[in-house]
Amino acid sequence: TRDTDVFIRLQDRVHRARQAGADLFISVHADSHPKTSTKGLSIYTLSEKASDREAERLAHRENKADLIAGMDLSTESPDVTGILIDLAQRETMNMSARFAGFAVNELADKVTVLNRTHRFAGFVVLKAPDVPSILVELGYLSNPQEEDKLGDRRYRARIEAALVKAVDRYFHWKTAAHRS
Repeated sequence: TRDTDVFIRLQDRVHRARQAGADLFISVHADSHPKTSTKGLSIYTLSEKASDREAERLAHRENKADLIAGMDLSTESPDVTGILIDLAQRETMNMSARFAGFAVNELADKVTVLNRTHRFAGFVVLKAPDVPSILVELGYLSNPQEEDKLGDRRYRARIEAALVKAVDRYFHWKTAAHRS
């Protein structure tokens, strides 16, 4: 969604991806934590209920960076709108979870990951009802060793290569599932 270090509103990131016809959305972040020994990559998919207190804290803080904005379905009745979004989002959440599984499998032996690597939270960037989405927390900049790793081009290349493999696996699975 960008090639410079400028802030783009969270909902605008999703909007740009949807305008580009995205079939998959990956939001990449690096976080900080009060406990400086905390380290490891994690992957989030959408849930209205956070998987743990850390996930809830992180989603709450991230979502404060922007207002949650829904799709413009003003011509539909509220009941129809709710049903359509719910159905689309359920399928999208299932596809997001499948992709997250592929990503965790590819990353787990290449980088340090948190326990329960696949987590759930209500991040704004995961809310597009029609685009499977994951949020990748690369690690914690508050951990000096992890900050050094994240500054290393080779380390980031390992993460990138693993994510590319996960994307390939996801689309292979999706294509095979549609043939069945």
